[in-house]
Amino acid sequence: MTGVDPGELSDAQLIKELETIHRTRHDTLLHGSADALVAHSTRTAELEGEYLRRNPLRVVSSGRTREGARAREA
Repeated sequence: MTGVDPGELSDAQLIKELETIHRTRHDTLLHGSADALVAHSTRTAELEGEYLRRNPLRVVSSGRTREGARAREA
Protein backbone atom coordinates (compact mmCIF):
# COMPACT_ATOMS: atom_id res chain seq x y z
CA MET A 1 0.00 0.00 0.00
CA THR A 2 1.14 3.52 -0.71
CA GLY A 3 -0.01 6.46 1.34
CA VAL A 4 -1.55 6.60 4.76
CA ASP A 5 -3.86 3.79 5.81
CA PRO A 6 -7.33 5.12 4.92
CA GLY A 7 -8.61 4.06 8.34
CA GLU A 8 -6.22 6.54 9.94
CA LEU A 9 -7.48 9.53 7.94
CA SER A 10 -9.98 11.98 9.37
CA ASP A 11 -13.24 12.33 7.47
CA ALA A 12 -12.02 15.59 5.93
CA GLN A 13 -8.70 14.04 4.91
CA LEU A 14 -10.46 11.04 3.40
CA ILE A 15 -12.70 13.27 1.29
CA LYS A 16 -9.69 15.31 0.15
CA GLU A 17 -7.82 12.14 -0.84
CA LEU A 18 -10.85 10.87 -2.75
CA GLU A 19 -11.26 14.17 -4.60
CA THR A 20 -7.60 14.13 -5.57
CA ILE A 21 -7.53 10.53 -6.75
CA HIS A 22 -10.70 10.92 -8.79
CA ARG A 23 -9.32 14.10 -10.39
CA THR A 24 -6.08 12.32 -11.42
CA ARG A 25 -7.68 9.12 -12.72
CA HIS A 26 -8.04 10.18 -16.35
CA ASP A 27 -4.41 11.28 -16.71
CA THR A 28 -3.20 8.09 -15.06
CA LEU A 29 -5.28 6.02 -17.46
CA LEU A 30 -4.09 7.89 -20.53
CA HIS A 31 -0.48 8.56 -19.65
CA GLY A 32 0.58 6.40 -16.72
CA SER A 33 2.51 3.15 -16.87
CA ALA A 34 0.73 -0.14 -16.28
CA ASP A 35 2.20 -0.20 -12.76
CA ALA A 36 0.97 3.34 -12.10
CA LEU A 37 -2.54 2.40 -13.20
CA VAL A 38 -2.56 -0.67 -10.96
CA ALA A 39 -1.32 1.40 -8.00
CA HIS A 40 -3.94 4.07 -8.71
CA SER A 41 -6.72 1.49 -8.93
CA THR A 42 -5.61 -0.17 -5.72
CA ARG A 43 -5.46 3.11 -3.82
CA THR A 44 -8.83 4.20 -5.20
CA ALA A 45 -10.40 0.95 -4.00
CA GLU A 46 -8.85 1.37 -0.54
CA LEU A 47 -10.11 4.94 -0.17
CA GLU A 48 -13.56 4.22 -1.56
CA GLY A 49 -13.89 1.13 0.60
CA GLU A 50 -13.10 3.18 3.71
CA TYR A 51 -15.61 5.85 2.69
CA LEU A 52 -18.32 3.22 2.23
CA ARG A 53 -17.42 1.57 5.53
CA ARG A 54 -17.86 4.91 7.31
CA ASN A 55 -21.01 5.89 5.41
CA PRO A 56 -23.11 2.77 4.88
CA LEU A 57 -26.36 4.78 4.95
CA ARG A 58 -25.25 7.55 2.60
CA VAL A 59 -27.93 9.08 0.42
CA VAL A 60 -27.98 7.51 -3.03
CA SER A 61 -29.51 9.62 -5.80
CA SER A 62 -32.25 7.72 -7.58
CA GLY A 63 -30.77 8.74 -10.94
CA ARG A 64 -27.54 6.93 -10.04
CA THR A 65 -29.20 3.52 -9.76
CA ARG A 66 -30.01 1.03 -12.51
CA GLU A 67 -33.71 1.70 -12.05
CA GLY A 68 -33.15 5.45 -12.28
CA ALA A 69 -31.03 5.09 -15.40
CA ARG A 70 -33.71 2.97 -17.04
CA ALA A 71 -36.32 5.60 -16.19
CA ARG A 72 -34.18 8.27 -17.95
CA GLU A 73 -33.98 6.11 -21.07
CA ALA A 74 -37.74 5.66 -21.30
